[in-house]
Amino acid sequence: MDIFEASRKNQLDELESALKSNHPDITDSQGSTPLIIACYYNHKEAVALLLAANANPDLQDQMGNTALMGVCFKGYTDIAKMLLDGGAQLNKQNDNLATALTFAATFGRADIVKILLERGADPRIKDRFGKNPVDHAKVQENELCYELLAAAANRLTDNNQ
Repeated sequence: MDIFEASRKNQLDELESALKSNHPDITDSQGSTPLIIACYYNHKEAVALLLAANANPDLQDQMGNTALMGVCFKGYTDIAKMLLDGGAQLNKQNDNLATALTFAATFGRADIVKILLERGADPRIKDRFGKNPVDHAKVQENELCYELLAAAANRLTDNNQ
């Protein structure tokens, strides 16, 4: 079994074995790393193993998405915390200039929005369409996310940050 399949299926023994002969940041044909795959499938144990093997949480797939962006889309709060604790960059942008906070806001992941804001994510960063996470939350009618993001953006603006 290869490292990608082991990550996809959360088969820890196989993943550990595969890490002996593969760098944790190897990519597949879509540019996904084993960490991105394990995160996408909500496999906390595989994520922990890959992070312990020094997998880079900020590597991007062919669309520029990181593991953190994926878990913000899917709503995997525990893995979001693991990635942030593992050094994932809060404000990294994909090919559309969206951040993890953009994904969390767009898909109504209020718990993750709170965590990202507490850790210092900037709700004012605009994507290539000129929209920031506050705008996305409003358009998607994610009321709680909108309130959290608008308050955070106002605080940052008031503090001239």
